[in-house]
Amino acid sequence: MTDPQIVLTERVQQALAHAFGPEHADADPLIRPSQFADFQANVAMSLAKRLRRAPREVAEAIKSALSDFPGTVDVSGPGFLNITLDDSWIESEAQRVLADPRLGVGSIAPSQTVVIDYSAPNAAKEMHVGHLRTTIVGDSLARLHEHLGNTVIRQNHLGDWGTPFGMLIEHLLDIGEETAVAQLEAGMGTEFYQAARAKFDGDEAFKQRARVRVTTLQSGDPDTMRLWHVFMDATVRYFNKVYQLLGVTLTDADLAGESMYNPMLQKTCDDLEASGAAVISDGALCVFPPGFTGSDDKPLPLIIRKSDGGYGYASTDMAAIRYRVHDLKADRILYVVGSEQALHFRMVFAAARVAGWLPDTVSAEHVQIGMMLGKDGRRFKTRSGESIKLFDLLQEAIARATAAISDRGYDEATKSEIARAVGMGAVKYADLSVSHDSEYVLDFDRMLAFTGNTGPYMQYATARIRSIFRRAGIEPSDAKGPILLGDPAERALALHLLGFGSLVEQVAEQSEPHRLCAFLYETSSLLSTFYEQCPVLRPEVPPETRASRLALCALTMAVLETGLGLLGVPVPERM
Repeated sequence: MTDPQIVLTERVQQALAHAFGPEHADADPLIRPSQFADFQANVAMSLAKRLRRAPREVAEAIKSALSDFPGTVDVSGPGFLNITLDDSWIESEAQRVLADPRLGVGSIAPSQTVVIDYSAPNAAKEMHVGHLRTTIVGDSLARLHEHLGNTVIRQNHLGDWGTPFGMLIEHLLDIGEETAVAQLEAGMGTEFYQAARAKFDGDEAFKQRARVRVTTLQSGDPDTMRLWHVFMDATVRYFNKVYQLLGVTLTDADLAGESMYNPMLQKTCDDLEASGAAVISDGALCVFPPGFTGSDDKPLPLIIRKSDGGYGYASTDMAAIRYRVHDLKADRILYVVGSEQALHFRMVFAAARVAGWLPDTVSAEHVQIGMMLGKDGRRFKTRSGESIKLFDLLQEAIARATAAISDRGYDEATKSEIARAVGMGAVKYADLSVSHDSEYVLDFDRMLAFTGNTGPYMQYATARIRSIFRRAGIEPSDAKGPILLGDPAERALALHLLGFGSLVEQVAEQSEPHRLCAFLYETSSLLSTFYEQCPVLRPEVPPETRASRLALCALTMAVLETGLGLLGVPVPERM
C-alpha cells in the first residue's frame, strides 16, 4: 500500500505494540495532515490516560520504537508526533505508482456482487431533473465498484406498471399508435399523461374503458400487453436518448421495472403470511417491523397488500429484495433513491430481515439523494411551476458550454465535441462534488466556471498537461522519469498523489463520490502551483529535471483522468 497515511498508521501501530504491548497494537494512531510536518499523530494524547503516563512521555516512547522509518519524527507540545517523510521514499513510491497501470488502486478480495438500483424514472411521465442525481450518483458507484473488481448488477427500477397504464393505453388507442409513439419518443411523456388524465377526469366513458383496461393488463391479455409494449418501447427509446447524451452506462439489459416483479407479488404475500412475518390488519396484509411507531405511538405497518387487494411500492420492494438476494446472489445492495424515501427503505430492510429474506451476510443500503434546488433555494422548476425536462436541462448546459468556448478558434466539429464534454462534465461534476444526501443548488454560471471546484476546471487541468506533452513532442506513456523532488511544489503534488489508491477504495466502501471530487480538486490545485513554480520545458531546465517533471505530469494526468472516468466525467484532449 502506497498511501502515506496507511503506511504510517501501520508503522505507528507496530511501534505501539513494541513500546506498550500487543494489546495496544490496534489503537488508532490518529494520523492527520499537518501544517508543521507532512503528518501529525495524536495517539499519545488519547493513550496516555490508559497508560497512566504523561502524553509527552508516551510520545517519546513511540518515537523511540519507530525503527527503520522512512523519515523523521519529532515530539512537540504536550505530545504530538510530527512526521516528515524522506524525499527519497516519496520519489520511489511515486515512481512505483507511475509504473502501476492501476495507480495504486487495489482489487477487493474476495470480490462482491453489488446490485445498484438507480435512475428509475416513471414511464408514465417525463424524465425530469429529479432523476438527474439518482442517475449520476448511481452510475458513478457502478463504475467505482467495477474498477475495484466487484461484479456490478445495475437495476433500472422503472415505474412501468400500475393503474395509470389503463388510461395511458386507452389514450394511445384514441390518438393512434403512430402519433403516440412519436410523442413518447420526443420526450412528451408528461404531456401524454396529462392528456390521458384530463380525459379520465372529465369523460365517464373513457374512465370506464381505462378501468377495464387495467383489468385486462393485470390479467396478461395479449392485445393489451402488445399495446403496453408499444408504449414502453417508445418511452425507453427516449430514456436511452437521455442516457446517451448524459454518458451513463445503463442499457436495456439493466431494465428491471415494477412489471418484472408483478408475477412474484402473490407469492410474496403468501410466503410472508405463511411464515407469520405478515398479518392481516384492518383488512390489509402488513408487516410490523420492530422499532417503528407512528405519531400515536402505535406500531407502524409496512402494507404489503392493500385492503382492496391491490399492491403498492412495498409489495414490489419486498419482492425485489428477495429476488436480488436469492436470484442475483447479492452481497451488497445499494438503493440510490431520494432521501424522502428514507423511512420506507428502513422499514423494507427491517421487514426483509424479519422475513429472513435479507440475511446478516448481505448489506442493504439506502444511498440517500438530496433535492435539487434552484438559485432561489426552492425546488428546481420552470417559471410556471413545472418540473424541468432533463433533456432540456442537458441541452441548455451544452449550449452554454458552446458559448463559453466560442472564441477559442476551433472548427465546428471540434467545438461541438468539446462543448458536449464540457457541458455534461459540468452538470455531472457539480452534482457529484456535493454530498449525495445534501440539497444541491443547480447554478449554470457556477458549474460552468473554469475556476474553482468545477468540472471544467478539472477538465482544463488534464488538457493543460496534454498540451505540455504535445509541445514536448512525446507521449505521456513515454515519460518514465526517474522522479526527483527538488521543489516544494513537486514534493507536495507527488505526496498527495500517493493517496489515490486507498481513496478510491474508501469512496466505494462509503458510497461518497464527493470525496473523490475533493481529492481531484486538491490534485488540480497542487498541479496549478506546480505549473507556476516548476517550469518543465524551458531551455534552462536540466534534462534530468525535465524528465522528472514530465513523469510527474504524466502521473498527475493519469490520476485525474482515471478519477474523472470513475465519476463518469468526460475528458476532452483540448479545451
